[in-house]
Amino acid sequence: MAFRELARAKINLTLTVLGRRPDGYHDVVSLVAFAGIGDRVTLRPGPECRVTARGPFAAAIEGPNLLARALALLGGLEPELRLGAVELEKALPVAAGLGGGSADAAALLRAVRRANPERATAIDWHGLAARLGADVPVCLAGRPAVMRGIGERIEPLVGSPPLPPLALVLVNPRVPLPTARVFAAFAGSPAPHRPSRWDEAPAAELAAFFDLDALLVHMRARGNDLEHAATLLVPAIAEVMAALRAMPQCCLAAMSGSGPTCFGIFTDDAAAALATDALARAHPGWWIAPSRLD
Repeated sequence: MAFRELARAKINLTLTVLGRRPDGYHDVVSLVAFAGIGDRVTLRPGPECRVTARGPFAAAIEGPNLLARALALLGGLEPELRLGAVELEKALPVAAGLGGGSADAAALLRAVRRANPERATAIDWHGLAARLGADVPVCLAGRPAVMRGIGERIEPLVGSPPLPPLALVLVNPRVPLPTARVFAAFAGSPAPHRPSRWDEAPAAELAAFFDLDALLVHMRARGNDLEHAATLLVPAIAEVMAALRAMPQCCLAAMSGSGPTCFGIFTDDAAAALATDALARAHPGWWIAPSRLD
């Protein structure tokens, strides 16, 4: 029996960098949600533990795959766990600000948890996710949340649904941008203005933001502190943002994570579909994908 999981793209609706820690990581506050598209991870339990990747962006993976590290960590943690061969269908761009590798690792953790129901409650899955990377815990939870610290503190949003329906268009100029380069450039930038106490507000206090108009106001006020630094490194980000903002019925355009992927929020799915077609005709070299956000 195979266990399949969708590793959904992580979207940072806002991203505030609070400062650098002594260990070199940065404390952040980020409002995070997930798109309906992503990579696909399949676990086929068996004696051979290996990772294979295919798909349009598989060849762009550089260095050790985080899935291989996750497999090794799981094997050392609990020898009796049912593991096996892992297949990755890499549909998201690499080094794109979408948490792709982290989402893949989180999807594997979920697949292993499903394959081992008798041991599921005995393992600290959140702690395991944090050992794999800063974005893995929020991707493991897989629901809208406020992410704090380096990513280890996750506060799920309240409300049902926790976010208003959002129609998106994701655009990547097909230029990889490693997160470490962006934070290095950010360190030399002027300190961003942080206008509110939202940095420490509990997620329960944010429920008032989640009608669309209030959410858009909040996003415009908070922004993404890494956008300026990322655009210095990849000037095409500014072109992507301008192209999204020029589309009819685009309510807001922003950059996700450390970039370079940007997203536009549209009034409805029809407007997002029209924008996708128009952008694809005007910029055939870009990766462009419509989606929904929750």
